[in-house]
Amino acid sequence: MNKPETIKDTSVFAPETLLDPWDYYRAIHDAGIEIEHLAETNTFVVYSYALCSEATGKPDVFSNDFTALMGREQDEEIQAILAEGWDDVPTLLTADHPVHTRNRKLVNLAFSMKRVNAIEETMREKSIALIEAFADKGECEFVEEFAIPLPVFMIAGQIGLDTDMKQVKAWSDAAVDRFGQMADFERKKECARSLVEYQHYMKGRIDDARANGGETLLADLVNARIEGENPLTDAEIMSLMQQFMVAGNETTTSTLAGGLLQLIRNPEQMAKVKAAAGGRDPKLIMNMIEETLRYETPTSGMWRIVKQDTELGGTNIPAGAVVHLRYAAANRDPKQFENPDAFDAERKNARTHLAFGKGPHMCVGNMLSRKEMLVAFDELFERLDDFVVADEDSIGILQNILLRGVTRLPVSFTKAA
Repeated sequence: MNKPETIKDTSVFAPETLLDPWDYYRAIHDAGIEIEHLAETNTFVVYSYALCSEATGKPDVFSNDFTALMGREQDEEIQAILAEGWDDVPTLLTADHPVHTRNRKLVNLAFSMKRVNAIEETMREKSIALIEAFADKGECEFVEEFAIPLPVFMIAGQIGLDTDMKQVKAWSDAAVDRFGQMADFERKKECARSLVEYQHYMKGRIDDARANGGETLLADLVNARIEGENPLTDAEIMSLMQQFMVAGNETTTSTLAGGLLQLIRNPEQMAKVKAAAGGRDPKLIMNMIEETLRYETPTSGMWRIVKQDTELGGTNIPAGAVVHLRYAAANRDPKQFENPDAFDAERKNARTHLAFGKGPHMCVGNMLSRKEMLVAFDELFERLDDFVVADEDSIGILQNILLRGVTRLPVSFTKAA
């Protein structure tokens, strides 16, 4: 099926589309295009909700072991930098059964609802402290002063990082840029140095946890033993910790900032959420968060490698091809979501979104992220009022193939009466 005229001269991965993809997705859905083949890279981009869902349920065909796509840089200068660290190894996000199953068993307990509920008070205390730090000013750069420090603080505490929070965020950003495949050569070198620095730091933390134990996910992984299997290697633990470091803050940061922005732009929805804050109607706030995850979709898409000749939605896909599940487009599919371009805090099926993926590889930290956002919005809208974007031209958006989110959001507000 041919592309409509409005988008035929661009692509889903074009820089301008990555920044503002919604017209592109709308045109794709209006034209009835469910899968698009990018012949130059032998990549099949899946746009429909039903087909993205189908593919996530077939990990034996649509493999998550896409480590080679992220792979080690071919440039000799970057290779020399990376050689000072440890090799990339498939874990969790980039692994299939049995490696994925083994990893998942080890980390599920750490992100269980019981453990998440046990740290809710810490989330609330941190949220209140951050709000109080800027409440009297009547303005803030929301991403830098709230949406980043809250989830970074929480995930760092959970996984056992004791370093400066700005350092954790810098490591996370470098990993995002490396995975996103949009960085220029100089940034690629910076990202390689950042990875090696992170690995050497983490090696010290691993050795400490091995010697002294602790009450963190890192200590759990270092000392975990499953009958009949070898303990996790240092390289595996480094990989897992990096995934948690990135996933534990990027999705939450983007959804907090994106949610606030959409509520400011939809005053009638803001009024509903404001009325629910302060513990009055947490279900409505939670549904608004699900709608934000659908509407903003911080993880825009994810790769799969086709292991055998297959068919998806009537399209033949050969073994060895790359499939890109475009979750952000699926979350705007009118066959699944009525009036998908409207932001509706009371949308009945908002939680069916694919922002956290689906199937065996669904984001392991989704309950932690959801709880953080519930607490954060509950406190924000109980304590602050009259939010306005202070400078529309200063709103920043992450330009990245895999991730998308608001990176800068200057707002003004008043303290609630």
